[in-house]
Amino acid sequence: MSRLESILQEMKPELDLQQTENFVETGILDSFDIIMLVSTLDEAFQIRIDGADIVPENFNNLDAIKKLVGKYGVIQ
Repeated sequence: MSRLESILQEMKPELDLQQTENFVETGILDSFDIIMLVSTLDEAFQIRIDGADIVPENFNNLDAIKKLVGKYGVIQ
C-alpha cells in the first residue's frame, strides 16, 4: 500500500480504494474531507497544493488524487 493509500485509509477507513465511482459525487468525500486531505497531503509530502487545484475533479478517485500529487513531484 502506498503512502497516499495509507493516508486515505486512515482518514476514511470505509473507503474502497479500488472504487471507480466518483468519491465526491457519491458523497464519500465532502468539501470538509477534501480540505482535510489537502492539509494532510501538504504535510505528509512536504508540498503546497495550490488553491486552483482544490477542485472536485482532482479528488474523484485514487488515480485523480495520485495525478494531483504527482503534479507536485510526488511519485506514487
